[in-house]
Amino acid sequence: MQITAALLAAVPLGTAWRAGWARLGSAQFSSPQAGGGRHFVSSRCGNRKSEVMAGKPKLYYFDGRGKMESIRWLLAAAGVEFEEEFLETREQYEKLLQSGSLLFQQVPLVEIDGMKMVQTRAILNYIAAKYNLYGKDLKERALIDMYVEGTTDLMGLIMQLPLQSAEMREKNLALIIERAKTRYFPVYEKALKDHGHDYLVGNKFSWADIHLLEAILMVEECKPDILSAFPQLQAFKGRISNIPTIKKFLQPGSQRKPPADDKYIANDSD
Repeated sequence: MQITAALLAAVPLGTAWRAGWARLGSAQFSSPQAGGGRHFVSSRCGNRKSEVMAGKPKLYYFDGRGKMESIRWLLAAAGVEFEEEFLETREQYEKLLQSGSLLFQQVPLVEIDGMKMVQTRAILNYIAAKYNLYGKDLKERALIDMYVEGTTDLMGLIMQLPLQSAEMREKNLALIIERAKTRYFPVYEKALKDHGHDYLVGNKFSWADIHLLEAILMVEECKPDILSAFPQLQAFKGRISNIPTIKKFLQPGSQRKPPADDKYIANDSD
């Protein structure tokens, strides 16, 4: 579910405000790592003259994963520095709403190339195309889209876990592991084995590879040995994790967000 103005009115202020949004299904939230609303500017990637001239992309979201995390992954993998403004108060959201920046009254919002972009898939498509991570032709883009949609479905299940009751969480965790083993990971394992290339599409690094690694790491947070029956994916994980821009993004202190845990959700509910 996206965050909308109608939902906002019922949400309390303070730290519980973010937990309330989380329970509405908007996003996962990590422990606060920055002061309310301040900007965090990454310095982990090499300078790009074009990005300096155009200005860094600016991301508006919560200090957590949610729907923005895949956008962070894609920008980081492309070697693009970006700024973030975390939404910590109702007033910040209302200011964005009143400015007309939120086309459908919801976040994520990304300012890039003079545009104020909303809708996660539109943002990801634009970034992938801009940084040559979206295939060489329509057929390759179609393959990338299919692979990305699969990993999006799998990650969507995981993102809801911290917001569920203990009973529901246990049930759905088992479902996620079963689906990863029997529905999703076999597809990527077979693709890599059949064509014998290092990457999923066209033997070239693409958005599909970035999204698959993100999904693999999320599933491993649920079950660390999930790849034991998938040797191709084990090798894939090693290769993609060692691409320099991704390797930096995986280091402590990067703009990658940790998963929400029980303690954090409980503390924000106080």
